[in-house]
Amino acid sequence: MSPSEPNFAAGVPWQRVFDQAASAMAILDLQGHYRYVNEAMCRMLGYRREELEGLDYRAVTHPDDIDPEGLMESPDLLEKRYIRSDGSVIWASVARSFIRDSHGRAIHFLSQIQDITRRREAELLWQRSFANAPIGMAVLDLKGAWTEVNDTLCGMLGYTREEMLSMAFADVTYEDDEEHGMVALDELIEGNRDSISIEKRYRHKNGHPIWMLIRATTVPGADGAPAFVVSQYEDIGEQRLVDAHLAHLALHDPLTGLANRALLADRLDHGLQQLARDDGVLVVVLADLDQLKPVNDRFGHALGDQLLIATARELQLAVRAGDTVARIGGDEFVVVSLLPDEDAARSLRDRVEQHLNTDVKVHGARMRLRASVGYTTTSDPAVAPDVLLHNADRDMYISKRRRREAHGGGR
Repeated sequence: MSPSEPNFAAGVPWQRVFDQAASAMAILDLQGHYRYVNEAMCRMLGYRREELEGLDYRAVTHPDDIDPEGLMESPDLLEKRYIRSDGSVIWASVARSFIRDSHGRAIHFLSQIQDITRRREAELLWQRSFANAPIGMAVLDLKGAWTEVNDTLCGMLGYTREEMLSMAFADVTYEDDEEHGMVALDELIEGNRDSISIEKRYRHKNGHPIWMLIRATTVPGADGAPAFVVSQYEDIGEQRLVDAHLAHLALHDPLTGLANRALLADRLDHGLQQLARDDGVLVVVLADLDQLKPVNDRFGHALGDQLLIATARELQLAVRAGDTVARIGGDEFVVVSLLPDEDAARSLRDRVEQHLNTDVKVHGARMRLRASVGYTTTSDPAVAPDVLLHNADRDMYISKRRRREAHGGGR
């Protein structure tokens, strides 16, 4: 044995340490032949020691991972695949270092090898799932910048991957929705929540809005604190349209498009809540068409429906944009408005009466629209909505009786 070679004889102290090491270890000559392997190395590859010692490392290395430049040009740390004795393949992390003689000359390699197959399989599973997901997926840093995006998300927003990775989510978020997104991100970063689901609008590269359902969760770092965020994105624009349509049907009269009783009750409650915060009066105007039944009896319900539609149109012309107009019965309509004083309330009542006692065009013909109108007001936010409707209805019947008396008792 040359003085420059290590002593591989059995029983020397370094061998006991080498063999008892938990991780696989091997000593190779500079040509790549195993000179000594420990028991952990044998177990990892499924060979006996005598089968490995003297073997070229290339014989147990996956062909795609053989170093084309040889060991001398290999990095100090690399990941590669080994072929076990049964033909199965494992991934390993290999740390290489030179063993040098007393003159500092490299005479052998020391390889320390760790099986990382499970880690690599998990990484591959994540990469494939991420890349091929039918929904948008992204990884963001704690400032909201995208650090990874999949093709689906790029396609949804119309940007290339390079463009996406140069932006943060705030760059494509509608201004009205930006605060909502930042609050959600802060909740995640501060550890108040592990995951969130929000709906907000992103702006497509072409400029049109896209409603997104975004589910985001944090991934902790070594210290247990959030290190980055993983988000999933679904385009819910079509579903929002469906939901909005169903919500509209649930809260609006199907013939006239006005609010129905359910929405009217909500608007009355909301008006009383506003009244508790602000000065003014809440006004409820109730109108009843005087000739709907005769029109239905004489001309049919189709023309009666057109008269109701014309009534709804006239009411909307009589009120402000923020006022509520509802149809609560066959021929009964209600207006709810928060106004500064009693004079404004009477003016609203008069405008409604004027618009509902006029000529309207129905199927190209002029028809006389006639209605009895009553109203009530309150400055008390504790009053019950049913009381307001009852008072307005009573005032309307007083108006209706006066109209009958004025016309000799006829309706």
